[in-house]
Amino acid sequence: MPLHYNAKLLQWTHLTFSKILIVFIGMSKSGKTNLIFVDPGVKINGTYCCDVLLTDQLLPIMHEISGKFFIFQQDSAPAHSAYESISLMEWETPAFISPDL
Repeated sequence: MPLHYNAKLLQWTHLTFSKILIVFIGMSKSGKTNLIFVDPGVKINGTYCCDVLLTDQLLPIMHEISGKFFIFQQDSAPAHSAYESISLMEWETPAFISPDL
């Protein structure tokens, strides 16, 4: 059944929300993390990615879900390909697929 949208409602709703929404998630065959929302206005750089998103939130959950072995892959977003992020992933994950590959 096709979905029908009320254009006036969508236009009004759009004005009440942030124009940018950044969400991270970890997935594996063993399970997935909850959605990890980035606070509005936060600049995501290598340091924020390492300290907040990876070390504080994503990696602990991935270790809990997958145990000691999992392969971590991320895209080539600037914060993901920053030196700090790549170094952390090489050190903290059992297997890491670099965004450079």
